[in-house]
Formats: sequence, structure tokens, C-alpha cells
Amino acid sequence: MQNFAILTAAAGVSDAQVSQVLSELVQPGDPVRLAASAVEIACASLGSAVAPQGCDLNLVPAQGRRKKMLIADMDSTMIPVECIDELADFAGVKDRVADITERAMRGELDFEAALRERVGLVAGLPRSALDECYTQRISLNPGARTLVRTMAHLGAQTALVSGGFTYFTARVAQAAGFAVNRANTLLFDEDRLTGKVSDPILGRQAKLDSLCELAQAGGFDAGDVIAVGDGANDLAMVEAAGLGVAYKAKQALRIGADAVLDHSDLTALLALQGIPQEEWVQD
Repeated sequence: MQNFAILTAAAGVSDAQVSQVLSELVQPGDPVRLAASAVEIACASLGSAVAPQGCDLNLVPAQGRRKKMLIADMDSTMIPVECIDELADFAGVKDRVADITERAMRGELDFEAALRERVGLVAGLPRSALDECYTQRISLNPGARTLVRTMAHLGAQTALVSGGFTYFTARVAQAAGFAVNRANTLLFDEDRLTGKVSDPILGRQAKLDSLCELAQAGGFDAGDVIAVGDGANDLAMVEAAGLGVAYKAKQALRIGADAVLDHSDLTALLALQGIPQEEWVQD
């Protein structure tokens, strides 16, 4: 079966880097430049090829490359931060909360228990602190808006599914262009956080369930989905997708992903599907 080697880099892929990879591929075809940041080469396998410094190199099957749905994690994937960590800064407990977050994302802690503990530590914060947190700390990662808007323009479903909080996913989804967003709901009492979230907790299983449910509703299966995340909590979702992508991810997720991105922005997910820059929807 024919495959494609996809070479990507946020800083751009040079002709010299393409030549370096080309010489090591098994039965390579001619390189095709999808964008300044992405080149694809038809081949049988990667052979002994490795990614040049500052680049990502992934192998994807030629068949069924363009997906019908994008499902994405939010924290440290669509945005560069963990919202709960930034919110904790407003409560003066960022270091403590960030340590729990890091361990949970590595898969060392039970996600549900870790979430409840972290939310408990920000009890009493006013709603205005969430507003300030979003305004001052939250932005989209490079390529996020182009990825989501392009997928939607090409007819794909788009869903943001997070173990974080609906307060933030609703705003990030609107900024990026996601049609659907799902997350946990923070509880308030007279405009102050109670330190609790509503049940049930949206975690690893709920992300997988969302993928399956949304795909079924769209009339296709998990093989037609591209999923992207960064932590252990995304593993089931990424493994189930037809193309599962680990984006600047923890080791617990990298081992289960079809593609790993360390040096590329999120438009690399378009390149993995063979979508050239001429088809990208850019601001």
C-alpha cells in the first residue's frame, strides 16, 4: 500500500532537508510542496529516514487521508497553556496546581481525582477572575484557527472536547471556529467558584465516547476522524481515530499516536491529510 512521508516544520522546510529525507526513503516519488512549512513524498516506507533538525517526519497511508471530522483537545493543544493552572495563579496556588496537572497529563494520577483536587484549590475565586484569566492568559496556538476553519470549509465536522471547563471551551471554540465544544462545568455560588464541578466528569472515556457519538451522528466511523491532543487523557481518543496526532505531547500519548508533532504548528494536521496551502482558510 502506498504511503506518504510528510515533512513539516513551523519555521519552514528547506530543499536541503527534503533531499536529506528523500535519499533514505524506500521507493520514493517526487516531492510535492504543500506549503512553505510542509512537503509530502509518496513512498513505500520511511526506511532509514529520520527527521532533520527542527522538523517532524511522519508516515501516513495514502488511502482515506482526508478526514470527515476533526476532534481536538484544548489545553496545551489548541491553546498553549493549561487553563486550570492559569486560573490557579489568580488564587495564589499555581505551583501546587501545575504540579498536579503535569502528573495527571503524564498519566501518573487518576484524572477525575486530580481534577477535583485542583478545582477545590481555586474555591472562592470570583467569576471576574475567570474573565481576567481568559482575556489575559488565553490565546490560540499557531495554526489553530486555520486548521479548524479549513476543515469546516471542506465539509468536515469540528469538535473541541476538553477535560477542562466549558467557560473556556465555549470561548476558544468560538475564536477557532469549532462547531461543537464539550468540557466540564464549574459550579458557582453567588458568582464565586464553589470548588466543585458538575457530574459526570469529562475525562478520557468521555473523550472517546464523544468521538464515537459524533462520528456515528455524522454517518461515518472512527477511521474518518483526525484527533489531536497532548496528554494521557487523550490516549483513547487518539488511538481510536483514523489519524491520531500527538502534539508536543507527553510520552504516554506519543506511544499511541499515528503521527507526532514537536516542531510544527497545527497546520501540519492539514499537511498530514494532503491538503495544500491553496485550500487553507486563512485570515
